[in-house]
Amino acid sequence: MIIGVPREIKSDEYRVAMLPVTVDMLTDAGHTVLVEKDAGVGSGYENDAYTAAGATLIADHAEVFAKADIIVKVKEPIGPELSMMKRGQVVFTYFHFAADRELTDACLKLGITALAYETLTDAAGRLPLLTPMSEVAGRMSIQEGAKYLEKPMQGRGILLGGVPGVEPANVLILGAGVVGTNAAKVAAGLGANVTVMDVNLDRLRYLDDVMPANVTEVYSDPHAVREYALQADLVIGAVLIPGGRTPVLIKRDLLKAMKNGSVIVDVGVDQGGCVESIKPTTHAEPTYIVDGVVHYGVTNMPGAVGRTSTQALCHATQPYVIKLAAALKKESIESLCARDKAFASALNMHEGKITHEAVKAWYEGNA
Repeated sequence: MIIGVPREIKSDEYRVAMLPVTVDMLTDAGHTVLVEKDAGVGSGYENDAYTAAGATLIADHAEVFAKADIIVKVKEPIGPELSMMKRGQVVFTYFHFAADRELTDACLKLGITALAYETLTDAAGRLPLLTPMSEVAGRMSIQEGAKYLEKPMQGRGILLGGVPGVEPANVLILGAGVVGTNAAKVAAGLGANVTVMDVNLDRLRYLDDVMPANVTEVYSDPHAVREYALQADLVIGAVLIPGGRTPVLIKRDLLKAMKNGSVIVDVGVDQGGCVESIKPTTHAEPTYIVDGVVHYGVTNMPGAVGRTSTQALCHATQPYVIKLAAALKKESIESLCARDKAFASALNMHEGKITHEAVKAWYEGNA
């Protein structure tokens, strides 16, 4: 198999989809790996490291797509990449189709086989390829939220942990999954008053056992969301529906009543976000203000810490990339998905049809 690793072209995206060690393992297994020149530089992996591992260095972005049977990326194809992919090509990356009708329509028209990191589910029901980036984004959400609470950033001018004699900030985290848990750890460590909300009582019980005393677990319902959002200095959107559109929990009428200068960091923005007024932003222009509330909607938060994020992501994807290449060398994608539930769950699109139920439900509901 010919496996292509293009350089990421999304704004301020410094991750790369494959480590040199994975290239080494793939080439040892008889595969050809094409790596675009400078693809790893943003993460601290120079071209020489890839060539030493057996990769063929390609200078042209389009050539990687043209020659590869399998494309391994980090972020969804954008801009010119949408015309570079070809029918039957397997593309293994984060897609987040439920937030992007244009991307979905383009990929359907092209007839690619879309394997999405974010929906791949293991035998234990976990999301192993989404988890590492959720860990990074969850921790970063507090780091970024604390920064934008500063007055020069148009926030309320509040130190997240306070100081002796001055109360700390109130942090509301909507969602108690991987993002929410990591956000709560960091916010609690900085000394904030933290409230984590979710509809899963078992998860709330677990967090009650493991979190420090300054973290409170609250069942999520519309009245509770409103009560705690009105008290919040910082709100973290950490809600996930695998493959589907994130439900909206903070609507405009609630936003208008929130504290002036409070901050919202919606980590789920790449699947629509749980805040009605959230929209995708970039690291270059990360925030905007609606009704006096600072909104942070960067869709590739982990891309800012490329070295850490690349290592965390590639450690998780490596066994799946190796297994995928080995399988497609001797069988079809249909055969692979029929015998391997992980790849079946990752399959979002094939031969011009949506194959993932959550993505299909969103697509048909927004026809």
